[in-house]
Amino acid sequence: MDKLAIFSGNAHPELAQEICKYLKVKLSDALVGRFSEGEIRVKINENVRGKDVFIIQPTSPPPNENLMELLIMLDALKRASAARITAVIPYFGYARQDRKDQPRVPITAKLVANLLTVAGANRVLTMDLHAGQIQGFFDIPVDHLFAVGVFIDYFLKLKIKNLVVVSPDVGGIKMARAYAKKMGASLAIIDKRRASPDATEVMHILGEVKDKNVVIVDDLIATGSSLIEGVGALKKAGARNIYAAITHGVLSPPAVERIDQCKDLRELVITNSIPLDNHKKHPRIKVLSVAPLLGEAIRRIHQEESVSSLFD
Repeated sequence: MDKLAIFSGNAHPELAQEICKYLKVKLSDALVGRFSEGEIRVKINENVRGKDVFIIQPTSPPPNENLMELLIMLDALKRASAARITAVIPYFGYARQDRKDQPRVPITAKLVANLLTVAGANRVLTMDLHAGQIQGFFDIPVDHLFAVGVFIDYFLKLKIKNLVVVSPDVGGIKMARAYAKKMGASLAIIDKRRASPDATEVMHILGEVKDKNVVIVDDLIATGSSLIEGVGALKKAGARNIYAAITHGVLSPPAVERIDQCKDLRELVITNSIPLDNHKKHPRIKVLSVAPLLGEAIRRIHQEESVSSLFD
């Protein structure tokens, strides 16, 4: 592992330290600061010539700052003659605009993929992309991890009986089916339809949730409006205890306030792919660490072993 070097920007240094602890290596030294006018200043403080370099940097809020830090670090390491540079992006921001669903809109996920490649990334390691097809926007290798195993280990320890895994929309069926299969649970889907352009969404539950304990699974929670609407519809349909397992806890305002007011949601379980600020902490928000998962993937990439076998 003497040819391995792990760097971190300012987005999530705690996660980088956890990954280094798992790998039993030291976090490499780099200055990532600001010039007086606010421009990002980067200096790599150690020799990386010929090394296999990984940069841990989720492009979480503030996304522009964190993305620019990552791009500038990639450029610095490329010019420092690193043998291979992997951008480790636990949360891939700018992923929600992944197609032209309206006239005159950008495809920002493709734009960010191009920027990362031009800046110097040789490969990307990411987790639970908002849309799987984003992997195809890259002309470099992409290793796509899933947090499903981390969540399943947690929920199996709770020993919840009569469990149903619920997808919050039709697009999330594939993910929900993977959870249901591994947890030996049945599957349900929340079908959302607008009554009219002005009226609120009408919820239909496809599947049996009456007198069952429920886990809603999704990749991302931002303002929490969809989750709270789904919890209300499930409770109305007769569900008992309702949990949510959501990989990326963006938790934009007023998400925490909504969770606090929604007493029907027993627990929201997220990962530390995004740092949870103190003002977002809540007794019903549980954070699970993905550092061992990312650390093991980094070890396998470095040693040229299979990453996909992590999910067998």
